[in-house]
Amino acid sequence: MIAPHGGGLINRTADSPDAERELRGASTGLRKLTLTARELNDLALIAIGACSPLSGFMTRDDYEPSVESMRLASGLPWSIPVVLAVDREEAPTAGSRAALYDGEGELRGIIDVEDVFEYDKLREARNVYRTEDENHPGVAALFERKNVLVGGPVWVLPREHDPESLSPAQTRAEFTRRGWNTIVGFQTRNPVHRAHEYIQKCALEIVDGLLLHPLVGETKGDDISPEVRMRCYRALLTNYYPTGRVLLSTLPAAMRYAGPREAIFHAMIRKNYGCTHFIVGRDHAGVGNYYGTYDAQQIFDEFDTAELGIVPLKFENSFYCKRCQAMGSKKTCGHDPADHVALSGTQVRAMLRDGELPPPEFSRPEVARILIEASREAASRA
Repeated sequence: MIAPHGGGLINRTADSPDAERELRGASTGLRKLTLTARELNDLALIAIGACSPLSGFMTRDDYEPSVESMRLASGLPWSIPVVLAVDREEAPTAGSRAALYDGEGELRGIIDVEDVFEYDKLREARNVYRTEDENHPGVAALFERKNVLVGGPVWVLPREHDPESLSPAQTRAEFTRRGWNTIVGFQTRNPVHRAHEYIQKCALEIVDGLLLHPLVGETKGDDISPEVRMRCYRALLTNYYPTGRVLLSTLPAAMRYAGPREAIFHAMIRKNYGCTHFIVGRDHAGVGNYYGTYDAQQIFDEFDTAELGIVPLKFENSFYCKRCQAMGSKKTCGHDPADHVALSGTQVRAMLRDGELPPPEFSRPEVARILIEASREAASRA
């Protein structure tokens, strides 16, 4: 089994009744900090080891090199800051402890405060997102973030168990049970259409198994809900994938839409879940026109494969070719683009709103029907 990023799998969950009681007792009288949805997503990842080697929110020592050079203070590759932000007047002092709450006032954990520091939002925007444009959803969230960062290790209360959201320790145990030595991870925040299916199956030709790992944390408001997407994934796996070669599990992470930087971040997380390979397709984690089509693939060339510890599988844009009568890419098909079945997201959404199935060369009918039903339900609630 591949080693976790940094060599060891972190666990910051109070995972016994005694540990939970002790944590709740220790929170009494502490300064209270209320986390945003994105910070809660990050807290969940830290707790289960998905962000190994991080044991908490970043101190300045890790934050600065992460923003500047995509590395932690140790030199380990790390491309996205994972931080907890507060207002100046509510900031705790270094050396203290603070209790972490969600927006409903529920205790979620405790942080041992090691560092409290201010930071440059414009510099983070330029380096991480490659833009200062507030129309970029990641930049908008950054600019809305509070102005002081609090860093230090956390202890986190356990959440209600979700059988479809396995921890890194659980996926690793399942891979071992199945006898998989090589596993490819696939990141998605959208339903899987034929092009995605094609590259997943290409990858399955060279590895033992696929971790289909949809992200179900905070996303843009117009993204399809996790519940609908999960129905699509189940239908697809039931009808079109070999039994026993795919593990479906959700990732409780927020989307940053940081393109190339987020591709590295997603790969590091999947390494912690036990993946040896990671699919990087067209405009991975992109939004709008902020990144080049294959920038997210090229960024992997800035690192030595050995230090990343996970192999990126870089795929061209895929499509169905009417003349080939098969899925392919420009690497395998030389026919005119007019022969390719290609639909924009706008076209697909319009078809679904009208109850029209996209062509089967673009989307499996089972998936399309689920999306049509969801579109109708959304329209009736509006």
